[in-house]
Amino acid sequence: MLDIMKLLQPNLWVDNLHEIPLQQLQTIGIRGLMIDIDNTLVAWDKSEPATEVRQWVADARALGFQVVLVSNNHSLRVDEMQAFFMVHGFSKAKKPTLGTLKKAIRLMGFQRQQVAMIGDQIFTDVLGGNRLGVYTILVTPIKSKEFWWTTLVRPLEARVLHRMKKFRNSG
Repeated sequence: MLDIMKLLQPNLWVDNLHEIPLQQLQTIGIRGLMIDIDNTLVAWDKSEPATEVRQWVADARALGFQVVLVSNNHSLRVDEMQAFFMVHGFSKAKKPTLGTLKKAIRLMGFQRQQVAMIGDQIFTDVLGGNRLGVYTILVTPIKSKEFWWTTLVRPLEARVLHRMKKFRNSG
């Protein structure tokens, strides 16, 4: 039987994108970044990412990372974010299913162990990434206002994250 807690545990847990050690990721062979959009790069109810987030993505790309947006949101939202970040993106990804995540990896041309999944939800981003076998990074959500479905899942997620506090504090 698979250990569900292991599938929900990220390799790295940070408060925001700026805490992600990009050069350390390169050292362990990570070359591609699949990044969630809502409450990871931009607040769920905002149409434009903050300047510092745009700069972080630009810095990651300047270091040689390939960046692909992978969102469960609709295509218009992803199209808008692709224009801001000047990267490719996938909408309606149905994370934690693997189909779109596999497409994103194929687009980048990397092996799974060369890719990281960055997102704010353990039941979509981390679970999907871990099921696929990529390096997973959980970021604290940018804003508390969220899509109605996410608000239903967050209490369960909070219970799981509480159990993981030991992991976060020891890493």
